[in-house]
Amino acid sequence: MVSKLSENGVAGFLLANGALSGDGTEKAIRKKLIENKLVEAILLMPRNLFYTTDISVTLWILNKNKKAHTIEINGIIKKYRNREKEVLFMDLRQMGEPFEKKYTQFSEDDIQHVTNTYHNWQQTDFEKTYQNTPEFCLSASFDDVMKKDFSLVPSKYIEFINRDENIDFDEKMQSLQTEFAELLKVEEQTKRDLLFVFKELGYEIKL
Repeated sequence: MVSKLSENGVAGFLLANGALSGDGTEKAIRKKLIENKLVEAILLMPRNLFYTTDISVTLWILNKNKKAHTIEINGIIKKYRNREKEVLFMDLRQMGEPFEKKYTQFSEDDIQHVTNTYHNWQQTDFEKTYQNTPEFCLSASFDDVMKKDFSLVPSKYIEFINRDENIDFDEKMQSLQTEFAELLKVEEQTKRDLLFVFKELGYEIKL
């Protein structure tokens, strides 16, 4: 398919997630695409997007011209920066809204957010309009990808937020202490009530 693209051609492919890190032939093809500066973006999709499978898949965006250039599209001037040694990773698994009960679809806001992020990253003024965002997107360099043995798994690049680090341990333990104290009080009262009932029925329980 790459060979069919024009010099400014862009194509998107939906592939199983295994292609992001598979060894053997898959790795050789992936490495070749990266070294030839064709991989522009990797978007990890949510589950349940399709009727035929519930698995998460990946959208690969390949671009034959990642060099700096200026073009006019529908009367709008687009100034693209050089992105030959960069790959944009996006994790969209937290996006989407329910569709027909068991399926997922992107909302209009989701689509706008993703496309804006992608197009802003491409432009010459991207420093003002794009930023790496934990658990959503990251722009990785060729060296970053090479150090990770040409793996294109987004989670190896996009920052993960460890929410446990934001928990005040003492505050949490004090809260649990209060909750357990209340539970034990209720348990003790329940035990006394049961013993009283059995005693009244003439079947006193000796502990």
